[in-house]
Amino acid sequence: MILHSHASISLVVCRSLLLLSLLLVSLPVLSQTHDPWLETNRRIFRFNDFFDQVLVRPVASSYTLLMPRMARQGVGNFFSNIDDINVFVNDLLQLKMQAALSDSGRFLINSTVGLGGVLDVASSLGLDKNEEDFGQTLGHWGVPSGPYVMLPVFGASNVRDSFGLVLDTLFNPLQYQGDDSIRLSLFVVQEVDTRASLLALDELISGDKYLFIREAYVQRREYLVNDGMVEDGFGDF
Repeated sequence: MILHSHASISLVVCRSLLLLSLLLVSLPVLSQTHDPWLETNRRIFRFNDFFDQVLVRPVASSYTLLMPRMARQGVGNFFSNIDDINVFVNDLLQLKMQAALSDSGRFLINSTVGLGGVLDVASSLGLDKNEEDFGQTLGHWGVPSGPYVMLPVFGASNVRDSFGLVLDTLFNPLQYQGDDSIRLSLFVVQEVDTRASLLALDELISGDKYLFIREAYVQRREYLVNDGMVEDGFGDF
């Protein structure tokens, strides 16, 4: 969700490489993931996957096919700009003052010069987007992740991040849009745009789909909570 038409391709490539690396790292630690509600999680996962295959993915595919790339980029930039408010709040809560200054600058620049966030002018000025949420903030202050949980519709999570999701929702400005129809439409467009950005990753999933997604989620959240400082799963050579 950055400016320039090639940026979306770069983002997908980065996510693809991340998922592949996560799969390799996760193979030795499958049994270590705390998943005491495995059977219930699998049932919810099957429901989510069915819902995705019959509705969400086809809509996202049509959106990708019919919507010009630049228009999709503008939509992604708009929602990314709104998310920067939440990122800024979590920067402050984690006492990351330099990041807070950068992210507040991003929001101000993109909301004005960037035409309400449709253009990501800030990235071209060196203010790259950070990724923070309340689940990461709780983890930053030592709150354990707790058991893995598959949420209906929302997908992979854990107990800590589920509480964080509630706070993320409360701090989302779209939640306070007075017109219910506009608010619902914005949420639907955001979800479709997000799913469309992940279509290229579907082909990377192999083996047990539930386990693949679970381990990718666990490893990615560990990476984000620790700001990229994760233990090398391969050890020393």
